[in-house]
Amino acid sequence: MSNTVSILELFKKYKIKATPQRMAIYEMLRGTKQHPSAEMIYKTLENDYPTMSLATVYKTIDILKDAGLIQELKDMTSTGRYDANTAPHPHIICIKCNKVDDLDLDISFDDELLHKAKEASGYDVLYSQVYFYGYCPDCRI
Repeated sequence: MSNTVSILELFKKYKIKATPQRMAIYEMLRGTKQHPSAEMIYKTLENDYPTMSLATVYKTIDILKDAGLIQELKDMTSTGRYDANTAPHPHIICIKCNKVDDLDLDISFDDELLHKAKEASGYDVLYSQVYFYGYCPDCRI
Protein backbone atom coordinates (compact mmCIF):
# COMPACT_ATOMS: atom_id res chain seq x y z
CA MET A 1 0.00 0.00 0.00
CA SER A 2 1.48 3.30 -1.03
CA ASN A 3 1.92 5.96 1.63
CA THR A 4 0.79 8.54 -0.94
CA VAL A 5 -2.84 7.67 -0.17
CA SER A 6 -3.79 9.46 3.02
CA ILE A 7 -5.28 7.62 5.94
CA LEU A 8 -8.32 9.90 5.80
CA GLU A 9 -8.89 8.95 2.15
CA LEU A 10 -8.59 5.25 2.94
CA PHE A 11 -10.92 5.47 5.91
CA LYS A 12 -13.46 7.37 3.82
CA LYS A 13 -13.20 4.78 1.03
CA TYR A 14 -13.82 1.90 3.45
CA LYS A 15 -16.41 3.81 5.50
CA ILE A 16 -14.33 3.73 8.67
CA LYS A 17 -14.98 6.50 11.19
CA ALA A 18 -11.72 8.48 11.36
CA THR A 19 -11.14 8.89 15.09
CA PRO A 20 -7.70 10.10 16.24
CA GLN A 21 -7.04 6.73 17.92
CA ARG A 22 -7.93 4.69 14.83
CA MET A 23 -5.82 6.91 12.63
CA ALA A 24 -2.87 6.64 15.04
CA ILE A 25 -3.12 2.84 15.15
CA TYR A 26 -3.18 2.54 11.37
CA GLU A 27 -0.43 5.14 10.94
CA MET A 28 1.75 3.18 13.37
CA LEU A 29 1.17 -0.05 11.45
CA ARG A 30 1.89 1.59 8.10
CA GLY A 31 5.08 3.09 9.48
CA THR A 32 6.68 -0.05 10.90
CA LYS A 33 8.01 -3.39 9.72
CA GLN A 34 7.98 -4.73 13.28
CA HIS A 35 4.64 -6.61 13.06
CA PRO A 36 3.44 -5.52 16.53
CA SER A 37 0.83 -7.26 18.66
CA ALA A 38 -2.21 -5.36 19.96
CA GLU A 39 -0.45 -4.97 23.30
CA MET A 40 2.65 -3.53 21.60
CA ILE A 41 0.48 -1.06 19.68
CA TYR A 42 -1.26 -0.04 22.90
CA LYS A 43 2.03 0.42 24.79
CA THR A 44 3.51 2.49 21.94
CA LEU A 45 0.53 4.83 21.72
CA GLU A 46 -0.66 5.04 25.34
CA ASN A 47 1.39 8.16 26.22
CA ASP A 48 0.01 10.09 23.24
CA TYR A 49 -3.53 8.74 23.72
CA PRO A 50 -3.97 8.22 27.49
CA THR A 51 -7.74 7.68 27.23
CA MET A 52 -7.36 4.92 24.64
CA SER A 53 -8.00 1.42 25.99
CA LEU A 54 -6.62 -1.92 24.87
CA ALA A 55 -10.19 -2.76 23.84
CA THR A 56 -10.10 0.20 21.42
CA VAL A 57 -6.92 -1.21 19.88
CA TYR A 58 -8.51 -4.64 19.41
CA LYS A 59 -11.71 -3.15 17.97
CA THR A 60 -9.70 -0.99 15.55
CA ILE A 61 -7.61 -3.98 14.49
CA ASP A 62 -10.81 -5.89 13.71
CA ILE A 63 -12.16 -2.96 11.67
CA LEU A 64 -8.89 -2.61 9.73
CA LYS A 65 -8.71 -6.39 9.10
CA ASP A 66 -12.33 -6.48 7.87
CA ALA A 67 -11.54 -3.63 5.47
CA GLY A 68 -8.46 -5.49 4.19
CA LEU A 69 -6.11 -2.70 5.26
CA ILE A 70 -4.02 -4.95 7.52
CA GLN A 71 -3.35 -8.65 7.85
CA GLU A 72 -3.09 -10.72 11.01
CA LEU A 73 -0.14 -13.04 11.53
CA LYS A 74 0.15 -15.68 14.22
CA ASP A 75 3.44 -16.18 16.03
CA MET A 76 4.48 -19.28 17.98
CA THR A 77 2.47 -18.15 21.03
CA SER A 78 -0.71 -17.70 18.94
CA THR A 79 -0.57 -13.99 19.71
CA GLY A 80 -1.87 -11.97 16.80
CA ARG A 81 0.69 -9.75 15.11
CA TYR A 82 -0.32 -7.17 12.53
CA ASP A 83 1.08 -6.01 9.21
CA ALA A 84 -0.15 -3.12 7.05
CA ASN A 85 1.58 -4.69 4.04
CA THR A 86 -1.29 -6.79 2.71
CA ALA A 87 0.47 -7.85 -0.48
CA PRO A 88 1.29 -11.57 -0.52
CA HIS A 89 4.71 -12.04 1.08
CA PRO A 90 6.33 -14.57 3.44
CA HIS A 91 7.39 -13.97 7.02
CA ILE A 92 10.12 -15.48 9.17
CA ILE A 93 9.52 -15.96 12.90
CA CYS A 94 12.10 -16.55 15.63
CA ILE A 95 11.05 -19.55 17.72
CA LYS A 96 12.84 -18.15 20.77
CA CYS A 97 11.88 -14.46 20.97
CA ASN A 98 8.89 -14.46 18.55
CA LYS A 99 10.36 -11.67 16.43
CA VAL A 100 8.54 -11.49 13.07
CA ASP A 101 10.22 -10.17 9.93
CA ASP A 102 9.22 -9.84 6.30
CA LEU A 103 11.21 -12.24 4.18
CA ASP A 104 12.22 -10.80 0.84
CA LEU A 105 12.59 -13.73 -1.57
CA ASP A 106 12.75 -13.74 -5.32
CA ILE A 107 9.72 -16.06 -5.42
CA SER A 108 6.19 -15.13 -6.45
CA PHE A 109 3.48 -15.55 -3.80
CA ASP A 110 0.64 -14.63 -6.14
CA ASP A 111 -2.52 -16.01 -7.70
CA GLU A 112 -0.57 -18.78 -9.48
CA LEU A 113 0.40 -20.28 -6.12
CA LEU A 114 -3.23 -20.15 -4.93
CA HIS A 115 -4.39 -21.76 -8.18
CA LYS A 116 -1.85 -24.60 -7.81
CA ALA A 117 -2.92 -25.14 -4.19
CA LYS A 118 -6.57 -25.30 -5.33
CA GLU A 119 -5.75 -27.81 -8.08
CA ALA A 120 -3.70 -30.00 -5.73
CA SER A 121 -6.22 -29.97 -2.87
CA GLY A 122 -9.67 -29.39 -4.34
CA TYR A 123 -10.11 -26.59 -1.80
CA ASP A 124 -11.55 -23.20 -2.71
CA VAL A 125 -8.40 -21.33 -1.66
CA LEU A 126 -9.07 -17.74 -0.57
CA TYR A 127 -5.64 -16.59 0.58
CA SER A 128 -2.34 -17.87 1.91
CA GLN A 129 0.24 -16.96 4.49
CA VAL A 130 3.71 -18.46 4.34
CA TYR A 131 5.87 -18.66 7.48
CA PHE A 132 9.42 -19.79 8.02
CA TYR A 133 10.63 -20.55 11.56
CA GLY A 134 14.09 -20.48 13.06
CA TYR A 135 16.40 -18.50 15.31
CA CYS A 136 17.00 -14.82 14.62
CA PRO A 137 20.60 -13.56 14.66
CA ASP A 138 20.18 -12.39 18.29
CA CYS A 139 18.87 -15.76 19.52
CA ARG A 140 21.08 -18.24 17.67
CA ILE A 141 22.44 -20.88 19.98
